[in-house]
Amino acid sequence: MDLKNARILLTGASGGLGQELARQLNDAGAALLLAGRDQGRLAALSTSLGTGVASVCADLGRPAGVVALAGAAREFGINVLINNAGVGAFGLFENQDWPTIEGVLATNLEAPVRLTHALLPWLKAQPQAAIVNIGSTFGSLPFPGFVAYSAAKAGLRGFSQALRRELADSLVSVVHIAPRAIDTPLNSDPVKALNRALKNHSDSAEDVARQIVRALRRGDGESHFGFPERLFAWINGFAPALIDRGLAGKLAIIKQHSSSSSS
Repeated sequence: MDLKNARILLTGASGGLGQELARQLNDAGAALLLAGRDQGRLAALSTSLGTGVASVCADLGRPAGVVALAGAAREFGINVLINNAGVGAFGLFENQDWPTIEGVLATNLEAPVRLTHALLPWLKAQPQAAIVNIGSTFGSLPFPGFVAYSAAKAGLRGFSQALRRELADSLVSVVHIAPRAIDTPLNSDPVKALNRALKNHSDSAEDVARQIVRALRRGDGESHFGFPERLFAWINGFAPALIDRGLAGKLAIIKQHSSSSSS
């Protein structure tokens, strides 16, 4: 896709990855409608990016927020939807309260599905359009301590694949992006400590945003970022028992750090 002719709705724009993605898309010449829950950050980001940028404060965890944002997107004339909004929740599943689990599922899976459903007729009417869903390696490599998050991201990947195949005869492309850990404020101190203990790699928001922009330009259907995580996700697809055994050896470390996340 030629980003100079793109009019993009970017959700989660007030977060670490969202802000960097907004900057790079703006530099590429795209017109942006930024959405997020932090009005102050959105306003500051919009001002820093200059003309061609608008913002909407919306809570996608509420149906009314989805409806309002879809209306603003149509008014802005978008032809690209980037579902980037997300929340994490590290901890043992049995120890998490239901509102936490529900919030993870609502923000990471239900909100992008609802927003896509609301905007799909509009996008299909455009000369060229794209839907970009920002997933996670944990959607293909479900991980202990991130049960609800993994479930939501696995659902988002399945949604993306099915929708891409359903729209194969249309002018709407569906892109699914699966980064590994990203060094953003979304990571709590216990998550950072766990990544250090497990020697998990984290990419900068700048690097991940650059890869997302590249994938959007090329129209890649699905992209997984990071090695060896990409390899492990591939192995999990045909030999999950191997991953079961590998992660079993790390379970004690995960449980140790999860206890500090709930304290």
